[in-house]
Amino acid sequence: MSDYDLYELPNGIRVLHKQVLHTKIAHCGFLLDIGSRDEKPHQLGLAHFWEHMAFKGTEKRKSFHILNRLETVGGELNAYTTKEKICFYASLLSTHFERAFELLTDLTFHSVFPEKEIEKERGVILEEMAMYHDAPEDAIIDDFDDVVFARHTLGHNILGTRESVSGFQQADFRQFLQDNVRTDRLVFSSVSNLPFKEVKRLADKFLAPLPAKLGERPRVPFTGYQRLERVERKPITQAHCLIGGPAYALHDERRIPFFLLSNLLGGPGMNSRLNLAVREKYGLVYTIDATYSPYTDTGLFGIYFGTEKKQVNRTISLVQKELKRLREQALGTSQLHTSKEQLMGQLAMAEESNGGLMQLLGKSTLDLGRVESINEIFEQVRGITSSQLLELANDILHEDNLSVLQYVPE
Repeated sequence: MSDYDLYELPNGIRVLHKQVLHTKIAHCGFLLDIGSRDEKPHQLGLAHFWEHMAFKGTEKRKSFHILNRLETVGGELNAYTTKEKICFYASLLSTHFERAFELLTDLTFHSVFPEKEIEKERGVILEEMAMYHDAPEDAIIDDFDDVVFARHTLGHNILGTRESVSGFQQADFRQFLQDNVRTDRLVFSSVSNLPFKEVKRLADKFLAPLPAKLGERPRVPFTGYQRLERVERKPITQAHCLIGGPAYALHDERRIPFFLLSNLLGGPGMNSRLNLAVREKYGLVYTIDATYSPYTDTGLFGIYFGTEKKQVNRTISLVQKELKRLREQALGTSQLHTSKEQLMGQLAMAEESNGGLMQLLGKSTLDLGRVESINEIFEQVRGITSSQLLELANDILHEDNLSVLQYVPE
C-alpha cells in the first residue's frame, strides 16, 4: 500500500493515515502492542479491565463526558482487547475528527481509574464472563486456548478469572501501564478524507507533548506443546467441538500459504471442503469452520463445529478424512487456481471497509514494521504451489498433532 502516510514523532509514536476522498466518515484509533499474554499470574484479566476502565474517567473528564463527547455528534467510540493488542477507536463525521483524536488521546494516556468506577465495572465484567459461559460456541474457543497453550500466558482467558477480577485495585492498573506501555510500541491510525497535513498537525498538538517511554518489554515465547483430548459435560443441548493445535507465527514465510490452506479447508465460503463434506452432504452441522490466528512467536489453528451429541464421533471422523485428503492428495491445477482467486477476492473485499483498513494499517505496522500492500500479498498467494500446501498439511494437520476439546450435554 504505497498511498498511505507515516509520521514518527520524537517520542516514538507512529501516526499512519490514508486519505480516502469519497468518504465523509473518519475512522481512527490507537493500537497498542499490549494484550492478555503480557499479564503476570496475579494480573489475569487486567488488560481487558483496563480497556473498560479507560472510559470511566480521565484527569479532566468523568465517564459521562467521555461517553457523550462523540455520541452528541453521531459518532461511535469503542475498544477491544486481544491476546497481543489493545485498541481504542472511533468513527464519526470527518468534520469532527479533531474531537475524536483529542478524546482518544485523553482516555488512552490520562485515565485515572476511579475506585468507585472500578467497583461498578467489576460487576459488569463478571456479567460479561457469565454471558460467555452461557454461550458454549464462544466459551469453547477460550477454553481451547488453555488446551493448546497450557501453562502459558497465551492460554489464559482474556477476561481473567472471577478471583483475579474481584481483586484488582487502582494501583494494579497503574502498575500494568507502567510495565507495558511503550511509546514506540503503539500507533495512531486513521482513514478519512482529510489531508495528511491536518492529521500531522493534530498529532503534533496532542501526541508530541507525551513523554517518550522506550525500552524492551520481552514476551515469553510459547514452547512445549503437548497434544491433549478433553471432554467436558455442560448443561447444553448441542455438542460443541474444537480440533487444532499450534501453527505458524507472524514472521514465518509459511503464514500466507497456510492462510490459503485453512481457507480452502474451512473458510467463510460455502464451498469450503469441510462445509461441503459435513453440512451439505450429511446435514450434520449448521456451522463448521477452520481458523488460523498467527501470533508473535507461534500461531493457532482450529476447526470448530456444533452438532448432536450422538453425531460427534461421526463428524470428527469426517473432519479427519478431509485433513487426510489434504495431507495425501496434492491440489490439481484448477483447484489451486480457484483457491487462490477465492482468497484474493476475500482479502480485497475486506480492504474495502475503511474501518477495517484503519486497523490493518496499525496492526501491520506493529507486527511487521511495515504495511503489507494488497498487491504484495497477492504476489505471495500467486506463488503458492501444490507441493508447498502438501508439505504444510503434513506439518500442521496430522491428527497426531491436533488436540481435541469437546463440550457434550450432561
